[in-house]
Amino acid sequence: MASVMDWSFMDEPLLMPAKDLEGDEEVDYKQVLSELNDNRIQIAPVMHPSTFCADIKATGAAPGLMDFKHGTTTLAFKFPHGVIVAVDARASMGSFVGSGTVKKVIEINSQLLGTMAGGAADCSFWERHLTKLCRMHELRNKRKMAVGAAANVLANIFFHYRGQGLSCGTMVTGWNPQKNEGEIYWVDDRGDRIQGERFSCGSGSTFAYGVLDSGIDEVRATQDKQECINKAIELGRRSIYHATHRDGASGGVVRVYHIHSPDANGNGWTNSIVGEDVNKLHYMYREAEGVPFNA
Repeated sequence: MASVMDWSFMDEPLLMPAKDLEGDEEVDYKQVLSELNDNRIQIAPVMHPSTFCADIKATGAAPGLMDFKHGTTTLAFKFPHGVIVAVDARASMGSFVGSGTVKKVIEINSQLLGTMAGGAADCSFWERHLTKLCRMHELRNKRKMAVGAAANVLANIFFHYRGQGLSCGTMVTGWNPQKNEGEIYWVDDRGDRIQGERFSCGSGSTFAYGVLDSGIDEVRATQDKQECINKAIELGRRSIYHATHRDGASGGVVRVYHIHSPDANGNGWTNSIVGEDVNKLHYMYREAEGVPFNA
C-alpha cells in the first residue's frame, strides 16, 4: 500500500523538519534555501528538490508524473559547402499538441546555432544561458567562442545536473575558421558530447534518418556550388517533412538554416527556409510525384 506523504510543509516551506537525510545534524533550511537561490536557478521550496518528482511518484500520489512524453524532429548534416540544420515546430503535451510554431533553432550568435529536442523549457533555458556565456566570452576575449568550446560548456552544465531530471537532446553547430568547415556537436542531458557528420534527434528521427541517408550521397556528388546548396536545403526540408508525416508528435512548419563561412558582415548562417507548412508540402510533393490527392 502506498505511503501517505505529509504535505503540511508546503504551506510554510521554511518550517520543514530541521533534520538532514540521516537525521544526525540540525539544518537551517532558511539559510540553505537562501544560499541555493542566491545567483542560481530558483528551486522548489521542498525538502529535497533534486528528487522531488521521483519521491512523489514513489508514493503513488500522482500516477504518470514522471512519464514525460516528448515529440520533435531535428537534424543537422555536413556537406561540401557547410552544414544544414532543419527542424519541425510542434510542441507536444502528452497526447495533445501544445504549439505548432515553436522555434527549435536557438540563434546563439551570428556564427553559432543550437537545436532543441526533449523538454522545451530545459532546452530553451540552457541554450539561452549558453548564449549569454558565449557573449561574455566574446566581450572578454575579443573573439567568438569556438563551436567545440561552446558544445563543451553546455555538456559540462548538463553533466553537473546529471540525474536530476533534465530532458535535452541538442546539437551545437557553427563554422570552424581554422579548418574552414562547418562542425556539428551532439550534446545530451547526460553530459555526452559527440562530434559527427550528421545527427537527428527526436521521436521522428528514425524517419528523418531514412530520407537523409538515402539522399546525402547525391548532394555531396553535385559539383556546382549553388546547385549543391539548393539540393542540401531540399534534403533537409524533405527529411523533416517525411518525419512529420509519419510521426504524430512532429509537425507544424519546417525551418532550414545553412551554416557557411562568415560573410562580409560576419554572419555565419542563413535562414534559408523561415517556415513552410508541412501540410502544403505534403500536397506539393504528392503532386510532383503524380499521386492523386484522394489516393
